Amino acid sequence: MRDMATNAAEPGPPSRLQDLVVITGFSGAGKSTAMNVFEDAGYFCVDNLPPEMIRSLVDLFMHEGSKVEHAAVVSDVRGGEFFETLSGVVDGLATLDVQHRVLFLDADEQTLMNRYKETRRRHPLAPSSSIATGIAAERAALEPLKAKADVVVNTTGLSAAELRRRIAAEYLPRQNAGRLAVTFQSFGFKHGPPRDADISFDVRFLPNPHYVPELRMLTGKDQRVVDYVARDGHLADFYERLLPLLDFLLPQYQAEGKSHLMVAIGCTGGRHRSVAITEHLGARYRSREDLFVEIAHRDAGRATP
Repeated sequence: MRDMATNAAEPGPPSRLQDLVVITGFSGAGKSTAMNVFEDAGYFCVDNLPPEMIRSLVDLFMHEGSKVEHAAVVSDVRGGEFFETLSGVVDGLATLDVQHRVLFLDADEQTLMNRYKETRRRHPLAPSSSIATGIAAERAALEPLKAKADVVVNTTGLSAAELRRRIAAEYLPRQNAGRLAVTFQSFGFKHGPPRDADISFDVRFLPNPHYVPELRMLTGKDQRVVDYVARDGHLADFYERLLPLLDFLLPQYQAEGKSHLMVAIGCTGGRHRSVAITEHLGARYRSREDLFVEIAHRDAGRATP
């Protein structure tokens, strides 16, 4: 009896669950891709969870025997009439002693329609009607949740890889909280500008290797292309002005608390000039301990006519 009384008086072990991410948003906006990011990072993930079960799942993870410290759940309109309670469930999470965040994935109507056409799937809110009807109904149902989201990511124009990088930068802890994740991305203006760029530079004023037959099929990773782009001295002049500007801007974004910065470099096709400059910038800034640098070439692999 004495042991039982002693155990009753002792405080229980702290909650094991430290972080809960609720993923919601439009069907076709990339929720599965988002969940995969968290799953790869070691989160316990549940897809298509009815809202009323979120609280039960949290209670289970806060139990003494639970070993789950990080969890992510996807809850969306596939839950049918139960989905209407998600807004209230999110409000109720504020009473729990666990960090929770709501990630909302959005996209424009044309993008959602195109993705549905590619997969040939029916919209959950319009199984026997048009995709546009389903999207309109979903937009009305999601509006209250979008206003409560901690982060809203518009996936229009984002590839799956770009979405994964964006979510990882926004949500996953980094080894050094003060590090800024910087992506230097090349692109071609004729394929459209990147929608998620924070800073963009147009380098179409530099010599274009596209018009040199022996260089056309190469990319800006080849030294022969770099030498051609730099032949009139304007590339060196550009770096003389660009690098001090970036040296000034990057710490300012860090101080402002930004976790990820996309610096886009564009030329006509995204194969030569922009690639050469993106590679140069990535190599230069990778030596900085306060930055996590990634290089991406959006259009370098496209066929060249």
